[in-house]
Amino acid sequence: MARTLLTVAAAAMLGVSIPAIAQDQAQTPVAETRLKLSDQEYLEARGVNWLVFSNWYDGLFADAKHSGVELIQQGVRTATNGDVRLSATPGQWDPIGRLVERKVDKASGTIEAILEYPEHNFRYRIIGTPAGKAMRLQVVLDQPLPAALAGKAGFNLEFLPSAYFHKSFLADGRGGTMPVYPASAMVAGGDRNAASGREVGPGAETLPFASGSTLVLAPEDDARRVTIRSASGPLTLHDGRNMAQNGWFVVRGALPSGKTGAVIDWTLEANSVPGWTRPPNIGHSQLGYAPAQKKVAVIELDANARPAVNARLIRITETGEQVAGTVPAKAWGKYKRYQYLTADFTATTAPGLYQIDYDGTRTATFRISADVFADAWHPTNDVFMNVQMDHMFVNEAYRVWHSDPHRDDARQAPVNHEHIDLYRQGPTTDTSFKPGEHIPGLNVGGWLDAGDFDIRTQTQYAAIRGLVNAWESWKPARDTTWIDTALRRVELHVPDGKPDVVQQVAHGTRYLVSMYDAVGYAVHGVVEPDVAQYTHLGDAAAKTDGLIYDPSLKYGEEKGGRSGKPDDRWVFTSRSSALNYGSAAAMAAASRVLGGVDDALAAKARKLAIQVWDEEQSHPPFTFSHGNTTGGPLEAEMFDAAVELLLTTGDRTKYAPHVARLWDELAAKNMVDWQTAIKALPMMDAAYRGKLETAAREWAAVDAGLAKANPFGVPVTEGGWAGSGAVVSHGLTAYALHKAFPGIVDGSAVFRSMDFLMGTHPYHNLSLVSGVGTRSKEVSYGSNRADFSFIAGGVVPGILMLKPDFPENKEDWPFFWGENEYVVNLGPAFIQLANAANELAAR
Repeated sequence: MARTLLTVAAAAMLGVSIPAIAQDQAQTPVAETRLKLSDQEYLEARGVNWLVFSNWYDGLFADAKHSGVELIQQGVRTATNGDVRLSATPGQWDPIGRLVERKVDKASGTIEAILEYPEHNFRYRIIGTPAGKAMRLQVVLDQPLPAALAGKAGFNLEFLPSAYFHKSFLADGRGGTMPVYPASAMVAGGDRNAASGREVGPGAETLPFASGSTLVLAPEDDARRVTIRSASGPLTLHDGRNMAQNGWFVVRGALPSGKTGAVIDWTLEANSVPGWTRPPNIGHSQLGYAPAQKKVAVIELDANARPAVNARLIRITETGEQVAGTVPAKAWGKYKRYQYLTADFTATTAPGLYQIDYDGTRTATFRISADVFADAWHPTNDVFMNVQMDHMFVNEAYRVWHSDPHRDDARQAPVNHEHIDLYRQGPTTDTSFKPGEHIPGLNVGGWLDAGDFDIRTQTQYAAIRGLVNAWESWKPARDTTWIDTALRRVELHVPDGKPDVVQQVAHGTRYLVSMYDAVGYAVHGVVEPDVAQYTHLGDAAAKTDGLIYDPSLKYGEEKGGRSGKPDDRWVFTSRSSALNYGSAAAMAAASRVLGGVDDALAAKARKLAIQVWDEEQSHPPFTFSHGNTTGGPLEAEMFDAAVELLLTTGDRTKYAPHVARLWDELAAKNMVDWQTAIKALPMMDAAYRGKLETAAREWAAVDAGLAKANPFGVPVTEGGWAGSGAVVSHGLTAYALHKAFPGIVDGSAVFRSMDFLMGTHPYHNLSLVSGVGTRSKEVSYGSNRADFSFIAGGVVPGILMLKPDFPENKEDWPFFWGENEYVVNLGPAFIQLANAANELAAR
């Protein structure tokens, strides 16, 4: 009989209980285990998919671990990055080949990728061909390996460590255990300090912990067993975590010198469990539902599963459980690789504690309650936003989240320099400071990027405006945090008599104001000067010594409050009008909230916002643009500034014409910020309202069409960064439009967006907000990710749609930033969404 289809550990991770399922292997056709080319152009068998360059490296942030040759085995992506690399355990920023062309021969099922390292004049081909249950993988050279790459180039295939924890391996029959923690032997030397995170000292390279002509990973586990046989030379098995915490297990074959043809020739057999079927994923809200809202569970099934007819709603009472109702499981259709059913239990309105049971798979408990959304935002307010505060000592009871970081901010970035994390400096500094010179005054306020500790200005002003929107819409006066700016200290769970949201607005505003005090305009942000600091994990205050760098001092020497250690963060200063307008919008908005709380800061922010607008309107715009650090589209940022200044000053004559003009430009490009546009309605004329009303009808039609596009009824984005932000934005837009035009937009998308975020989504049913809901993201990409932990209230990007058809969000591996990295300005956005849902639920 077949083994249980999902391990107990995996079931616990997904928040489901698994029924006892047995299947007759003898009834499983042999053809199901043989690889063939799928309609989506990857090689597949029952429970096994081999992708050959269906995805390409994420160019925004280097190696994102979703490219090259990849393996999805029994529903889990366990191997990736199969490609020629120049190190056995390359880091995130190490060189990668460039994809030239991908070709598919449908007759033979062969997939071929042509790649090159142009800087080395080196081109190669990677060919995957079905061979029964296995894939034959070859690296073909038409010209011999360049001499400069001899001893460096090899074909790597990386395996996810968490998929092999507590499992074994065989190397030519010799057994061993896959290490839970990296402890492989190293060899001194090499030039990879930056990639390994070392600031100074000798470099090192990993030595293999196993080798042989045949490697078998997880031989004892049918669901994870992979056999690799090499006909071209020895295989070596390395632990990339010795170099970086986000490293993987790497199987490597060295490329020989002086040879052409198939220099790598492997047979890869990933075991296909006979008759395997992925267990159902019951998408539902881990938080729960308001009695009157629509309640729909979305059941995700394997393509080979036989759908059950009904789902049951189980009510949990003081004396046990009872069946509260049976609802039809209606077919929705296929979306990506899975088939979907919907189970509508809207008719159940009685408050209480419930579970959903579908064909023996049962969810975690959730509530039906009128106040179900009332406190959903509290962890974001109470914990996450505080933990992210830069330039503050943040303490929680017995725990120090971080000491006072970056007291030495910041040095002028060098000119003509393209940096990590999408920062770039143009041909001049645009300031009075020379490259490398300390710019005083930037060591106040701001929120740390959740993954990398930089302060990105665009994030700062987005977070401020989100908090302002929350305050002006609902006045959330919750006070659980003691914040002392003079002492630069924060104490979680200690009230200080001031609303936390307002204090956070002030904290962000201090950073924006400091930019204008320091250089006179909005900078891109401050960021680590090198990869070694960028990859820092742990206390943010340990990244620098807190002392201003003095080049006259020796490295490590300290004198007069200065240091010879050049660890100060860099500030990127090429002028961008978009950043100026975005900052002006936030300062104008903040001044409305801070009046009566911090009158001096409020007055300064208001004055600066007006000055920035006037100055920018006096000359052609500065159009310097790079990545996502230099502001959004110019007209969009200008529109935000015009609306916020209109609301702050009340000057219709000065700002209303700009609002009307910019609305037309943005609407024509489908770039409307609906929340901002609707905020302006009370200050605008009937013509403006008429245009918004017409566009609102168009938006409502698009919203209705989402029910046909996917089973979740919200935008599901595709790309290298998952789409929680788009889902939250959709919900907030629905709320704003409903408030303005209740007869056109019913506001139901607010609940659909909350449901998606809380677990009604593909892959698993965990809440995408850590600590919110019965089961939520508890392994995420925050500052404590090396501990496989989380920060309560943080919102992760969520479900990443990998090409061509695989949704993913790892809960056992935090290092996927596109899935698991907390987004700072999504915190205030979620505070708004939860309050919007709470308001609508009360009607």
